[in-house]
Formats: sequence, structure tokens, C-alpha cells
Amino acid sequence: MLLLAANAALAVHAGWAVWHTLRVRFERDVARIVFNDNSEALEQVVLESGLSLDSLRGSLSATAAPATDTPYLVISVADRRLWYKQGDSVLFTAPVATGSGKHLVIKGANKVLRFETPRGRLEVQRLDSAPAWIPPDWHYQEQANKRRLGLVQLVRGKPLVLKDGSQITVRGNDVVRVTAGGEVVPLSASDGREIVADGRIVIPPFGTNQRRYGDVLGSFRLYLGDGYGIHGTNNPASIGQAVSHGCVRMRNEDIARLYHTVGLGTPVYIY
Repeated sequence: MLLLAANAALAVHAGWAVWHTLRVRFERDVARIVFNDNSEALEQVVLESGLSLDSLRGSLSATAAPATDTPYLVISVADRRLWYKQGDSVLFTAPVATGSGKHLVIKGANKVLRFETPRGRLEVQRLDSAPAWIPPDWHYQEQANKRRLGLVQLVRGKPLVLKDGSQITVRGNDVVRVTAGGEVVPLSASDGREIVADGRIVIPPFGTNQRRYGDVLGSFRLYLGDGYGIHGTNNPASIGQAVSHGCVRMRNEDIARLYHTVGLGTPVYIY
């Protein structure tokens, strides 16, 4: 009996240890979303949490020199310029925007985020057409700080009751306002035009259409893993500046040219 009890206790402890490990890894991967301007951030976290090593760290530790016969990308963070090269020949070059280096203090979490473009060796893992951006929670805090507004998280199944008697809730995949008289009013959201109610920015749940911005990343993206990418922009005036949250932005015509030229597995050297 004592042996069975001991085995049961060990099993419980082992189960807790596994759960704790997965939770830590999941939180680590969610933290990576801070650097991602990409639509698959949440999907990537779910797939990788607890199932893979830190692929970004592994990629950055690689030091292999570019093969002379294989095209590759080089990005200078300081010069804010990209080169597509083969050996010593430049096949294409264009200006880019890179990480701002700014800090954001996450209230209540005792955490400071810094928006930097990673340096090292990565590679093109996926080619995305018409990518969408799923804003992470820090985006809403950043917007609230800029506009001096409060924040409130909307949870499925828990309507947000407003001062005028109306409610903000989730119906299907949409965030809607239900008036005191029962009328359902669809709400819209975009970058810089988030849902605001009673002086607070509303953070929509993941999976809702209001948590999906379709015009931020331009027409194409070269996905580099762990939330980083080279993509277009809806703000061409930002090219040549240090303004992104970590990704590399290009003019839409430039990323379109790369999208139709660069292959999967192409090395990307960022310095």
C-alpha cells in the first residue's frame, strides 16, 4: 500500500513538473510575440510551446559563412538597408525600416520590453501573401499610453457593461455593442483606431475579426521564425527609419520583388 501511495505521489509530482515546464515555455514563447509583426504569432506559440527548442537562439548561434553559389540576404540595422546577394554580386538592394530600440513598461507585470531587430543568422521559413497582423496585448497598452486612456480586456462570455447601459460582447467572431434596447451594432478596429469605450481601449479576444489587422504588413512577407519577418508596410514614409517593433519593413514594391525571387531556406544575415 505504501509503495502504491509513493508511486502515485511520484506520478503527481512528475505530472506537475511537466505542466510547469510547458507553462514556462509557453510564457517564454508568448513573450516573443512582442517582436512579431505577423499574423501567425499565436499559431506559432501554440505549435511550438513545449515541443521545440528556442529556434531563434539556435539560428543566431549559427556562424556559417554565405555560400558563394547560393543567394542570400544581408540586412544592416545601422544603415537600414537590405542587399540580396550571390557571392560578392549584389542582385538587388533597397532601404528598410528596423526596430526602434524603444522600451515599453508592461504595467502590473514588472516587465520591460525593448523593440529591437535581432542580429545574427536567420533564414526564410515561409513566404506569405496578404499577411495579417494579430496585435499582441502590448500594442493596446502602447496605444493607451499614447492617447492617455485606460485599458480593459474583453473576455468571451463576459460582456463589458458600459455606463449608458449598453454592452460590448463577442458574437461569433465579431466584437459588437448591444444597446440598452437590444440592438446589435458591429464594431470595427484597425491600427490606431481601436475600440474605445468609457475612456478605455478594449482589448478584443484572440480569434475575433477585431483582433486582426489586414493592412499593416503590406502585400507580402518573408517569415523568419519566432515572430520576426521582412514585410511591406502601410506607412511607406517610415522606410529608412528605426521605427518598427523588431521586424524589417520594406516598400511594398520592394518586398513584392523579393517575394517572387527569394526561395525558402534562403539565409538572412542581420548585423
